[in-house]
Amino acid sequence: MLKGIWGKKIGMTQIFSENNKVVPVTVIDIDHWVVTNHKFKERDGYDAVQVGSLRKKYCGKDFSQEWLKNTKKYFSVLREITLGDASQKFEIGPLDFSSIVSVGEAVDVFGITKGHGFQGVVKRHGFTGGRASHGPRFGRIPGSLSFMRSEGKVIKGKKLPGHMGVDQRVMRNLEIIKIEPESNVVLVKGSVPGGSGSLVFIRKA
Repeated sequence: MLKGIWGKKIGMTQIFSENNKVVPVTVIDIDHWVVTNHKFKERDGYDAVQVGSLRKKYCGKDFSQEWLKNTKKYFSVLREITLGDASQKFEIGPLDFSSIVSVGEAVDVFGITKGHGFQGVVKRHGFTGGRASHGPRFGRIPGSLSFMRSEGKVIKGKKLPGHMGVDQRVMRNLEIIKIEPESNVVLVKGSVPGGSGSLVFIRKA
């Protein structure tokens, strides 16, 4: 049994539940994934399935074994999914992810956060900065870096300006609200890390 599935984040929207309440959801595309290889514990040290996402120009075409000889040409990305049950076999070829997850199931969604470049402490860590009136010139600077006893030494773990974003984050225990088999999209309640078009991994909680 696969422990999760890969997909591409399309964006956020909202739908109405059965109680006529608005539910914010993230739409994730799980279409056009192909099983390209297998990993075995006897040979590789672990059991897993290698899957690839087809490039846009090859979507809708019949799968060919020739694609596996030049994966960079036909697939935009290659990823692996760990197998919980090694006895389950997946044939080389197109894989329908919509049959692996179910509506109402709790999942953890992993993704890479948006990159914001080099940012100061106000945006990066939520510092308030100095007052805007009555003459202070504190502005948006970090403030004191150390203490009088050991001058020149920066406290370990001090929140300072630096690179923001492009970190792997996870949103836990999100509910799958809806699955559309025709278009192969999954609607997950709430927001998930990453921008539109970024890869996300949906793991069963």
